[in-house]
Amino acid sequence: MVESVPTARQKLAEYLNAWGLVSHEAGEYAKAEPLYQRALGIREQALGPTHPGVAQSLNNLAALYQAQGRYNAAEPLYQRALTLRERVLGVDHPNVAQSLNNLAQLYHDQGRYVEAEPFLQCALAIRERVLGPDHPDVAMNLNNLALLYHNQGRYATAEPLYQRALVIWQQTLGPNHPDAEVVRQNYLALLRATDRHAEAE
Repeated sequence: MVESVPTARQKLAEYLNAWGLVSHEAGEYAKAEPLYQRALGIREQALGPTHPGVAQSLNNLAALYQAQGRYNAAEPLYQRALTLRERVLGVDHPNVAQSLNNLAQLYHDQGRYVEAEPFLQCALAIRERVLGPDHPDVAMNLNNLALLYHNQGRYATAEPLYQRALVIWQQTLGPNHPDAEVVRQNYLALLRATDRHAEAE
């Protein structure tokens, strides 16, 4: 059976996107950018501008720009991905939470803490509701929100979030998981910042 053109193009976009991810993760940003851009263009033409695959491509390209500190280029792509996902998938979908978290992290990176906070809170609420209170993605969200408070000096607000995230990671993926170690190091930094060195040890 002859493959239809849209399906063939969709597969090409997936291959290009995967290649872009490999290059991105290797720090080869100049190589990843045209791959992501081409995958996005193909998906928009072959699948239509509101397909979830388009949101994925927007998200990947935005993440690449964010990694390079190109925040003004990343922000409208993240916003477009969020709007698309909310419209197509519904406001309670985990991918919507991912987009909210991505925008929050972009704001966090720029010190725009007040703007980041409601996005993180909304993402956390969606993940708790849809995935359950003990899911690893909930732990990741708790860590991100705790780090936001931590960086603002709101240590008393951050601490229970770190603690809860650490418990979830240890119970679901084990104490030696890399993400559990990230939370642990963040919590240790908070203890040291509040002169609780004995507890940190």
